[in-house]
Amino acid sequence: MSLERRISLITLGVADVARSSDFYARLGWTKSSASNDDITFIQLKGTALGLFSRASLAEDAKVENTPSGFSGVTLAYNVSSEIGVDAVVKFVISCGATLVKAPEKVSWGGYSGYVADPDGHLWEIAFNPFFPQDEHGHVVLPD
Repeated sequence: MSLERRISLITLGVADVARSSDFYARLGWTKSSASNDDITFIQLKGTALGLFSRASLAEDAKVENTPSGFSGVTLAYNVSSEIGVDAVVKFVISCGATLVKAPEKVSWGGYSGYVADPDGHLWEIAFNPFFPQDEHGHVVLPD
């Protein structure tokens, strides 16, 4: 057996579902009708995003809810140019994100910056000249 190379749903554990839902709505991301007061679902291209209480998510997974420190996870939003990175970072900050690292040229040959959503989830906004995007904005990795 092997698994298909896909992720169906990314769920972020958040402190306040309504506050986080409002932040992602300001980005222009629409809440699905499958959402309720306890969880928000947002259809993305090829996957979905869930916003769920961090405490409830930890309880569901039967793990301790320890909010301190770096989680070891970042989410990425790739664009097709350095100018695009700057524009997206500026927009996301205007929607309520916090700048973590200003966009800059990076050692691997691209250009990126980091922002945090209201719960501190890190988003890398990046231009990677080695990962072109298809007509739908999906990253195309080399074979």
